[in-house]
Amino acid sequence: MTPELLARLTAARDAKHPVALLTRLPDGAQRLYPDDDLPEPLAAEAQAALATDAARNATLGEESWFIQPQNPPLRLIVVGAVHIAQALVPMATTLGFAVTVVDPRRAFATEERLGQSVAISGDWPDEAMTALAPDTRTAVVTLTHDPKLDDPALEVALRSPAFYIGSLGSRRTHSKRLERLREAGLGEAELARIHAPVGLDIGAVTAPEIAVSILAQIIAARRGPKGSKT
Repeated sequence: MTPELLARLTAARDAKHPVALLTRLPDGAQRLYPDDDLPEPLAAEAQAALATDAARNATLGEESWFIQPQNPPLRLIVVGAVHIAQALVPMATTLGFAVTVVDPRRAFATEERLGQSVAISGDWPDEAMTALAPDTRTAVVTLTHDPKLDDPALEVALRSPAFYIGSLGSRRTHSKRLERLREAGLGEAELARIHAPVGLDIGAVTAPEIAVSILAQIIAARRGPKGSKT
C-alpha cells in the first residue's frame, strides 16, 4: 500500500467514513471506494461489500479484484435512560454497536445506571440527534413514553438515513404520536419507517425480554430475513 493511500484510508477510519479497499490480483494495484473513480460494475461490488460487511472477490473483464470493507462500528442511539435501556445497552455493545444514550434527565442518565461502555448525552433530544447525525449505519430507539422527549428525536431521525427507527408504546400511543408528527410536517413515507410498537412480537414482558425483541428487530432490519440473500 502506498503512503498516500494509507493516509487516505487512515483519514477515512478516523472520520468514521465507510470505505472499501480494492486490490487487483495479482499485481496488487489498489483503489479506495467511493473516493476513486471505478467502473460501475466494480463500484457496485464495493458498495455491496460495505452493505454486507463482508469481503468479496469480483471479476471485471479479465481483471480479478479482492474487496475489503472498512466500515465504522454500527451505532445505536437510545432516547431515554429507562429500565429497558439498562438491559439494551450491554446487549447492544456485546453485538458490536457503539451506543449513545440521550436523556436530559440527569438523575436517569448516569454511568452508574448505564455502565462505562456507553456514551451519555444530557442534551435535549433534537439537539443531541442533530449533533450525532444518524447515518445508514445507525439505529435509533426512543423509549421515554414522553412526547416532549421522543417526538423531537423522531423528527430528526425520520429525516435522516438511519437504517432502523423504533419507538416504545402501544398502538394507541403510536396513533397519537403519528398525529403529532404529521402536524410537525412529516410525510406518510417517513412515518411508515417507525417500528412501533418497537421490537419483534415475541410476547416480551420484562425489560430484558423487550430489549431482546428490539435487538432482534434491529438485526432483522440490518441483515434481512433468512432466505432473502443468495
